[in-house]
Amino acid sequence: MNQELESPAPHFFRLAPLVELVDAAGSVIMDVYRSANQQVQAKADNSPVTAADLGANAVICEGLARLWPQIPVLTEEGRNPFAPGDMPSLYWAVDPLDGTKEFLKRNGEFTVNVALVEQGRPVLGVVSAPALGLLYQGLVGHIARRRTDDGWDRIAASGPPAPGAMIRVASSRSHPSPLLAGWLQRFGQVAQRPVGSSLKFCLLAQGEADVYPRFGPTCIWDTAAGHAVLAAAGGCVTTMDGQSLAYSRPGSVLNPDFVAWGQPLPP
Repeated sequence: MNQELESPAPHFFRLAPLVELVDAAGSVIMDVYRSANQQVQAKADNSPVTAADLGANAVICEGLARLWPQIPVLTEEGRNPFAPGDMPSLYWAVDPLDGTKEFLKRNGEFTVNVALVEQGRPVLGVVSAPALGLLYQGLVGHIARRRTDDGWDRIAASGPPAPGAMIRVASSRSHPSPLLAGWLQRFGQVAQRPVGSSLKFCLLAQGEADVYPRFGPTCIWDTAAGHAVLAAAGGCVTTMDGQSLAYSRPGSVLNPDFVAWGQPLPP
């Protein structure tokens, strides 16, 4: 098993151990979610962290170290494992609880994100929304699928909207941006769907939205798993100047502003 991750390939689509690990983290989160005592601490950047974040992080990091000990893990709830100026060619990117604000609001729109990044590109991702009973997985170049209470089904991003058609926009629920309205002026008809966490990528991956523009700070662990699911479903994520969003910036875990597309509009 440990050798399978040295070079992601079609035979690597044996994702059951990774899905089981994400499910276990989701169970930890849901135990805290259902409890009456949700203690919240503030991190150095004043963002909230709960026992659910820390418990899920411990489950995922222990499991990844046990299953694939040769691959380093970059996680929101841990120290950066990379030396200054270094970004390995293969690493895990983990957000054990993406959407902590949604978790605290108890609206269910939070996720567990685990991605494998190779040469700066997300090559596989698992995104779980345990409160909604949803799990997404994608192996770029091979398959994207979604698990519901009824089982697994394949998903695919929609084709580009017809000229003049309404553009379906996935937007952040907790991070509104005044720049978004200006960016959307290029389109005629716009229907926005606010949603939390990396579920915005998943909406595009399952064909329920056309574009997700993001202005403002995000980190590798926020986006890599959803990016992988979307790419596997036929979509893409680019910087504002049209370059593919990459995760190989030594010394920084921050992303630039970006646009996720189901299918980009033709020039």
